[in-house]
Amino acid sequence: MIPGLLAVIIAFSIMGTAIVQVTLTNFAVVGNIVKSQQALNIAEGGLNYYLWHLNHNATDYKDGGSTPTTPDPQLGYGPYTHDYIDKNGVKQGTYTLWIKPASNGSTMVTVRSIGQATNTGIKRTVQAQIGSPSFASYAVVSDSQLWFGNTEAANGPVHSNQGVRMDGPSSSTVSSANTTYVPTSQLGGNGSTSRPGVWCSLTVTSPIDCTSRSKSAWIYPVPQVDFNQVTSSLCTIKKTAFAANAITASLATQNNACTQVPSTRTSSYLPRRASSFNATKGYLILLNANGTYDLYNVNGENDQQTPYTSALTRQAVATNITIPASGVIFAEDNVWVHGNSTYQGRVTIAAGRLSSNNSSTYANINISGPIVYSAKDGSDAVGLIAQDSITLKPYAPPSSGSFNFEVDAALLAENGEVWYPGRYISNSNRCTRGWVNSNQKFTFYGSVATRQTWTWTWLNGSSSCGDSVYDGASGGYISGIKNNDTQYDYNLQYAPPPSYPLTTGYNILSWREILTHP
Repeated sequence: MIPGLLAVIIAFSIMGTAIVQVTLTNFAVVGNIVKSQQALNIAEGGLNYYLWHLNHNATDYKDGGSTPTTPDPQLGYGPYTHDYIDKNGVKQGTYTLWIKPASNGSTMVTVRSIGQATNTGIKRTVQAQIGSPSFASYAVVSDSQLWFGNTEAANGPVHSNQGVRMDGPSSSTVSSANTTYVPTSQLGGNGSTSRPGVWCSLTVTSPIDCTSRSKSAWIYPVPQVDFNQVTSSLCTIKKTAFAANAITASLATQNNACTQVPSTRTSSYLPRRASSFNATKGYLILLNANGTYDLYNVNGENDQQTPYTSALTRQAVATNITIPASGVIFAEDNVWVHGNSTYQGRVTIAAGRLSSNNSSTYANINISGPIVYSAKDGSDAVGLIAQDSITLKPYAPPSSGSFNFEVDAALLAENGEVWYPGRYISNSNRCTRGWVNSNQKFTFYGSVATRQTWTWTWLNGSSSCGDSVYDGASGGYISGIKNNDTQYDYNLQYAPPPSYPLTTGYNILSWREILTHP
């Protein structure tokens, strides 16, 4: 009997030991799972911290420091390690950050965060794409009313802070900040009848029927887009232009940097031509195929002449000027711009006389000829930001014959219009020239943001008006190019031109766990 009892005791001892070992192992596994989850939570905390950081300093990719000067080619700037402190003030672990900005001008940032709980070697790594929409996130965005006629197609998001009449085809969302609005007689209404925030005329049946078209992408009301942000953005661009050259670098850090008006020209900063403002004087920038630019002084303009070589009184300044590494050129005066041929590169050209708050001296940008990218894959981008208006000049398209005139750019008018003018500057009593034939087309590829009017055409009525052309289909005389197509450059959504103004703060666009860590 004793041997049997001993056998039972030994068996229970073995089973007890096994149970204890299994229990201890389970405790260890559960403990590791808890620590692993804690490490993941800490890593997510690191992403949230840098999301907050970018919303307070959108161009800081070094966690508030200055090192390293050269980023890791795969991971970016880092490593930056922070303690993770809970709400009770207890350190729960650390997270280590790597921050990698995208291409020059992009608002996309890749942030990798490695979380580690205290007193453990367990680590979890997460990575997020963080980005912010800019004014280039829309095909057309306006602080004023918009009207797309039935010969005007909208490819990409459209928004108005007032309201939109959309008679032409549209391929994306069309939104308004208002539930209803009263369109003016110039923009599709009669000045007294209220319309929905987005609408079309029931009389329009071609090329898309107003009655039967899908309106599911017409959204209203939505929050307004704040154009007041552009003022500070122009100041930032001017500081960037100052900082790009040793001659003006000291001005960039001064408290009154944006009202400084040095007379020295650099590749990134073009000074005022004179203390007094003249709308027909400034600079002509010709964008070259090799990524450089030629610069001319503009001493006069007769916009009834054609082409730009006859319309502008020019004086050569320099050729093949290298685009600054920052990708920014700031002019303290009016600018005329177009491409010599196809353009390859990324550049933002801004014009503003920031030393004065007088609206009568706001600087303009004038498109004096075609601007065509060498590739439409996001590698090329031209941003044009005007303190006042951006004008497609009457002498920019070919004067006659068959053509497909093209402008590729992101356009932003802080206080004025983005438009083809209805009247000449040199003769305000005369309507500008028009093109109405089906083989005369204008393709705009990019983005338009305007405080006031946006239009490429004007319908001047049933009587002859200067150089406008009669169009039988509309029963009136047209200035501008009747057949035009506004195509949105979707590459601009999170890769706008350098230093392009943002509309809202940063958001996490995508998130994933990385199974390995550096």
